[in-house]
Amino acid sequence: MIELDLQIASSATALPSHADFLTWCGLALRQRTAPSELTIRLVDSAEGLELNSTWRGKDYPTNVLSFPADIPEGLLDIALLGDLVICVPVVEQEAAEQGKTLTAHWAHLVIHGCLHLLGYDHIDDAEAEEMEALERQLLAEIGHPDPYRDNQETDLIPS
Repeated sequence: MIELDLQIASSATALPSHADFLTWCGLALRQRTAPSELTIRLVDSAEGLELNSTWRGKDYPTNVLSFPADIPEGLLDIALLGDLVICVPVVEQEAAEQGKTLTAHWAHLVIHGCLHLLGYDHIDDAEAEEMEALERQLLAEIGHPDPYRDNQETDLIPS
């Protein structure tokens, strides 16, 4: 079971539905047997820039930030995984630049962020390979092409 708090702090009007976010989270989190609680906050560039600067020391908004919950075991009786912050204008710009559908890119970034909440990372090559392989597999299950391949426009699968 997934409990999703979807916070829309963006002026964008064409956003995926709550059900879409639940589907993508469910794919990424299905390896967990315990219930999962997480927040996804959709932001505009100003908040994305502020958060990326504060938490990563980067002076630009990024597509997705993951904040895993750091709660000592036994302190709270909740299944809190953490928070994802997704910068809507960055998602839209990247999808256009990379020749991806918006839906495919949204799905990829939500799955990517959820995997970070589970402890996956891409700091070294071996970890990156493992995480990317899982992302490819999960996205293929819902009809989306490999997000790491170039020239996505020729590989789009109707969904």
